[in-house]
Amino acid sequence: MSNTSEIDQSPVTSPAERRRVLAATIVGTTVEWYDFFIYAFAASLIFNTQFFGPMGEAMGPAGPTLISMASIGLSFLFRPLGAFLAGHFGDKYGRKPVLIATLILMGAATALIGLLPTGDLAAISAIGLLLLRVLQGISAGGEWGGAALMAVETAADGGRNRAGAWPQLGVPFGMLLATGMLTVLQMTMGQEGFVNGGWRIAFLFSVVLILVGYVVRRAVEESPVFRQISKMAKSQSAPIAVVFRKYWLIVILAALVFAGDNAVGYMLVGGIVQKYAATPLEAGGMVGMDGGQVSLFLNLAAISWAIWTYVGAWIADKYGAKPVFIVGYILMIFASIALFPLVVMGGENPIFFVLGTCLLGVPLGFCYGPLSAWYAEVFPASVRFSGVSITYAIGAIVGGAFAPLIVQATFEANAGQWHWAAVYLAIMSAVGLAGSILLKGRHGIPLGHDMEHSGQWDTWKTGDPIPEGVRTQH
Repeated sequence: MSNTSEIDQSPVTSPAERRRVLAATIVGTTVEWYDFFIYAFAASLIFNTQFFGPMGEAMGPAGPTLISMASIGLSFLFRPLGAFLAGHFGDKYGRKPVLIATLILMGAATALIGLLPTGDLAAISAIGLLLLRVLQGISAGGEWGGAALMAVETAADGGRNRAGAWPQLGVPFGMLLATGMLTVLQMTMGQEGFVNGGWRIAFLFSVVLILVGYVVRRAVEESPVFRQISKMAKSQSAPIAVVFRKYWLIVILAALVFAGDNAVGYMLVGGIVQKYAATPLEAGGMVGMDGGQVSLFLNLAAISWAIWTYVGAWIADKYGAKPVFIVGYILMIFASIALFPLVVMGGENPIFFVLGTCLLGVPLGFCYGPLSAWYAEVFPASVRFSGVSITYAIGAIVGGAFAPLIVQATFEANAGQWHWAAVYLAIMSAVGLAGSILLKGRHGIPLGHDMEHSGQWDTWKTGDPIPEGVRTQH
């Protein structure tokens, strides 16, 4: 069979199926990240006393809080394992089954956290809590790559970045759902009722969300690019090994591209801003805002993040992801420096809290909306799931794994002053900027296996002609 006839076998996705895929990716990632963020918020607000009190006594008064914040980062250490597993099975057996498996794993772990006993059994439950957090990390490590590729690989010509923004929107939407749940619980039950058991409702609610996500994801078809690989019998037997042997430099640079955004983003989604703003003044807080009010205002920050995520993807469809990231990271340096001063001013006037957190949503969106498409563009089809999953996981470790712990440690060491936290966030933004400048742009490259089959994948640059016989739409 000739090369051209092999290429012509590439399937094309219908508009109706594209809509189903986008719905499945955004619903699934929203559920996944609701689960992930509800833990981060609970860890910053109540797990230090509910579970980690006995474990942190030897470290002094700040011990339980630091252990609780460290538990947020624990899951990041296991994201690479989830990425390895999901990448391997996703490149060999398809994107869809991996998406369903990660959804169920995350939901089960979250619901079980809501059932852990406290009180006299807190020390034992703390161990169980950490194990369930590990399962959340494995799930999160495998979730993003599958959802991103399902969206990007089914996109129409000229809409790749906007399609890839849909699973990205699951992050601010998951944050919106998580902060919304906390707002309702804190305002209806009061802080005492929330701490004494109301928090469990937020975790058990995951069961309902998982059922919804499962039904939606079961309805979609497999990625057309993977169907093309299967038809041409070109799947890799060891895709992870190929990624590290041939594309190790791309993995490093692309991980840095995500690291800055992840570190700064975890100020909002990792519970740091919430804890910093809502700690009572009599307990040593610097701001002293009402906890329910802070959760409510963070909903506005999540909406800002979501809007600018899609705007960034829309601009990237016109000019490419690379320039959008560069502009985004320049803005992020200034927005991250301004964040905590504005939060502190929010103690006098809440409008400053809203301004600081919502302004941060602009660069966070610019450096997140086009990420799915750019990651897909730098890895060929046969190892793409492995490449984007492991790169995303490494970027998450370098960026967000211990960002909440590092920032909290600067607060503990400097009597709550924000200056060193701002320096750290500015440095991480600069790291992301450097990665964005060095990673090559691939705007417009065909994503199907026929492009890889043409032999021009590794040498193609933005603006080069499409090889003859290669489809631009899948």
